[in-house]
Amino acid sequence: MSRGTHLYVFAYDIERDRARARVAKLLENDLVRVQKSVFEGRMTPAAARRIAEKIERELAPTDSLRVYAITAQGLDASRSFGMAPIAEKSAFLLF
Repeated sequence: MSRGTHLYVFAYDIERDRARARVAKLLENDLVRVQKSVFEGRMTPAAARRIAEKIERELAPTDSLRVYAITAQGLDASRSFGMAPIAEKSAFLLF
């Protein structure tokens, strides 16, 4: 894992369709969708905080957002079953 980055998992439950679509679009810019309302990606704590703060502005009192930071040790102990594999330690994108 790159120094200063973690694998972050964002999971939300948002009732309103428009707000849910806006949050999904925001997350799709920086993360990978692994389930309908769950995204993951590697980033710094500051980047994860910025995204969470943007999402927080979209939430109604009955909505929820969970953000989990997965450390290298936690990633080693994680398992994925089904179509969406857990991101590799050396995963990266080239543009």
